[in-house]
Amino acid sequence: MMKRGIEFMGRQWNLFDIASLVVVFSLHLLALLAPVHFSWGALWLAFALYVVTGLGITLGFHRSLAHRSFKLPRWLEYFFVYCGVLTLQGSPIEWVSTHRYHHQFTDTKKDPHSPLMGFWFSHIGWILNNSFRFEIYERRLKNVDDLKRQPYYRFLHRTYLLHSALLGVLLYVIGGLPYLVWGMGVRTVIVYHITFSVNSIGHTWGKQVWHTGDLSRNNWLLALPTLGEGWHNNHHAFDYSARQGLEWWQIDITWYLIRFLQVVGLATDVKTPTETQKKRKALHNASN
Repeated sequence: MMKRGIEFMGRQWNLFDIASLVVVFSLHLLALLAPVHFSWGALWLAFALYVVTGLGITLGFHRSLAHRSFKLPRWLEYFFVYCGVLTLQGSPIEWVSTHRYHHQFTDTKKDPHSPLMGFWFSHIGWILNNSFRFEIYERRLKNVDDLKRQPYYRFLHRTYLLHSALLGVLLYVIGGLPYLVWGMGVRTVIVYHITFSVNSIGHTWGKQVWHTGDLSRNNWLLALPTLGEGWHNNHHAFDYSARQGLEWWQIDITWYLIRFLQVVGLATDVKTPTETQKKRKALHNASN
């Protein structure tokens, strides 16, 4: 059980809650400096880091580690996961554990970012309520033994904050405040809210085409900025699938990269649903 801390806004805040609040609030403050520290170089840097670190989440943390939708050579898996670490969304062990619990308890009171707790909570409030996350399932981190067996992931779990701090220093040395503000502040805040929108918007607004027994939705507006994660009902129907944009017109940038890696022989055991599996899950067949 987490130790009790201070009471604020009607609940107890522990040390992890306060630390999370400081990090998130500081990054938002840093992002607010963007207009007075604008340069085209800083803007393009932020965009490049947004794509690379975003793929670290979607391809590395999510489809590779959390769901084992495909296999990569160890060095390439580690590269993508390291890019995900630079989003400041938690260590790979913590992120994957939380996500696996999300699928185990989707849209129930045990869901780490359940929409039943409200839109704000499912979007970002859960990040600031570690007591809820850690105590609602006492088996915390017990569902990631595959990651805990690897020294690399144990190392990242202990040091993940350090890597973003070093990146911030590097950006400042290379390009001063514009690179720091845009490369760390703006980029990280954008990736935060794009990722968190899958938890909130993706379980609130959009279309359901599969019988999943939860509130997951396909939302085409989320698909492009999330690099393909916006097809969330597809994902909950076939969580093992490396491809989430299942129709030709469903943009899934992460899948395009996985497919390229498969073509060149770097991605193997790539999982996608069969037509038979899709027919069984289709909503219009739910009563058959």
